[in-house]
Amino acid sequence: MRWAPVVRAAVARAAPRHGAGPIQRVPSRTPERTRNLVLVLGRSQPTADGVWVRARLPGVRGRAGWLPRRALGGYTLVRTRLVVDRRRLRATLYRGARRVFSAPVAIGRPAAPTPAGRFYVRDKLTRYRSATYGPLAFGTSARSPGVSDWPAGGFVGIHGTDRPELVPGRVSHGCIRLRNVDVVRLGRVLAVGTPLRIR
Repeated sequence: MRWAPVVRAAVARAAPRHGAGPIQRVPSRTPERTRNLVLVLGRSQPTADGVWVRARLPGVRGRAGWLPRRALGGYTLVRTRLVVDRRRLRATLYRGARRVFSAPVAIGRPAAPTPAGRFYVRDKLTRYRSATYGPLAFGTSARSPGVSDWPAGGFVGIHGTDRPELVPGRVSHGCIRLRNVDVVRLGRVLAVGTPLRIR
């Protein structure tokens, strides 16, 4: 799988042309003020409107849309994928077919569920000054349909916790919590741009 940074804000469209219906605006920065990125799913043939890239978009359902190729930077290949199993309360990272990480998680409580769908890891954050999020956090493209306890509001984060006794469980506002020792281990092997499947 490949990802690309968003180098200039653009409108994602339902088809690879400027006149196609708009889906959403894709900014060049995330709510955490890091460079935004999209997961690349395919590309169009050159047209009068240029080349377009089909990309996974940030949001509640992880929709796909078309962005002008010129709005994106160079591609980066990623060989990992992260699966969060909401029934088993477990996160597992794979490199190819090989499991390289697995740990229990806490997810959203019934009133604020962690959304199911196909998403991706957008950024790695080490500068949060709150013990609530632990020593490390990852921003994802998943958006919670309800409230999120993520500082950027609405987006689902993967982070540590100051309440390790609640992991595993269904206790968050939509974010995916790990024990601090596990989020540090995950930080060693989880690359930005990794596809995220929440099921």
